[in-house]
Amino acid sequence: MKKSYSTNKKKINEILDILDKTYPQAHCELNFKTPFQLLVATMLSAQSTDKTVNKVTERLFAEYPALEDFLNLDPGMLENSIKEIGLYRNKSKNINEMCKELVSRFGGQVPSTMEELVSLPGVGRKTANVVLSNAFGIPAIAVDTHVFRVSNRIGLADSENVLETEMQLQRNIPKEMWSKAHHLLIWHGRRICEARKPKCDVCPLTENCRYFKKLM
Repeated sequence: MKKSYSTNKKKINEILDILDKTYPQAHCELNFKTPFQLLVATMLSAQSTDKTVNKVTERLFAEYPALEDFLNLDPGMLENSIKEIGLYRNKSKNINEMCKELVSRFGGQVPSTMEELVSLPGVGRKTANVVLSNAFGIPAIAVDTHVFRVSNRIGLADSENVLETEMQLQRNIPKEMWSKAHHLLIWHGRRICEARKPKCDVCPLTENCRYFKKLM
C-alpha cells in the first residue's frame, strides 16, 4: 500500500525555484545522439558514474552507433568493450538480449511507453523514465540514488521505497516540472547533497531541509 504523502505546494515551489536558480544548466549528463544510444547508456549507468559511462560509450558508439551494429556483437565482444563498467558481464548479456527484442518485437525502434520499455531485458522503471524524458520529451521522474536521497532529505517525499518515492514526487511536483525536477535533484545530489558528507554549509536548501534540521 502506497503512502499518501504530500507537502505544502508553496514549499515545493520554493524548493524547485531555489534548485532551478542554483543549477540553471541542469540536464542529462549521459552523452547520446539517439534514443537507442540513450537506452544503452542508461542501462550501463547502473552502479556506475556518468563520467565512466561517457568514457566507455564515446568509444563504443563511435564503432557501433546503431542497433544494427550491436546485433553483430556477441556478449563476449560487448563485455570487452564495456569492462571498465561495474557488472559489465550482466549488462552485456541484457543489452544483447534487449537488442534482439527491439528487432523481434518493436521493429527495431525504441518504444516510447513505460509498459513496453520495462518489458525489455535489463530495463527497469528508472531506465525507462530516463529514456521517456530525455529521448521522447515525455514528463517523467527517474528515481536514481540521488533523486531518492535528496527528495527524502528535503521533504519532497517521505518513503524508504523507490517506487513510493516516485509516486509521491509525481503527486507533489507539477507534471510539467517532472523532467526538470529530476535533473535538478540529481545535480544537487552530485554536487552538494552527497550521501556520506553532504555539504550543508553551502546548501541553499537548509531552511527547507528535514535532514539538516535533525542535525541542529
